[in-house]
Amino acid sequence: MSDQQTTISQLRELVRQFVEERDWRQFHAPKNLSMALAIEAAELMEHFQWLPTEASRSIGQEPEKLQAVREELADVLCYALALANELEIDVSQAIRDKMQKNARKYPADQFRGRYGPTDNRPPSTDN
Repeated sequence: MSDQQTTISQLRELVRQFVEERDWRQFHAPKNLSMALAIEAAELMEHFQWLPTEASRSIGQEPEKLQAVREELADVLCYALALANELEIDVSQAIRDKMQKNARKYPADQFRGRYGPTDNRPPSTDN
């Protein structure tokens, strides 16, 4: 099923069932899940390390590399959903809330085509 046919709730349930079938919830403390998520994110970054910007954009045209990135991205998302399950975070609401906060922090009319008023660094979304 594609993204258009699958809900976040269905993906969360898929992760929950996988964890439950293996009795892994005992290992899924938020600390452990957040660390695993960071490790998987680093493994995802590894596929892009040292690539020029345009080369990173064209990785989708290389099936073998794309498959490796796809698997790492799935790992990141699975750990994120496992963390949401463990902490009972409504992912959809969390994203909506964060995007509203970002919209206030980075008004489109002031930040369109640039990251900041005086530099080209990406905005932080951690505040």
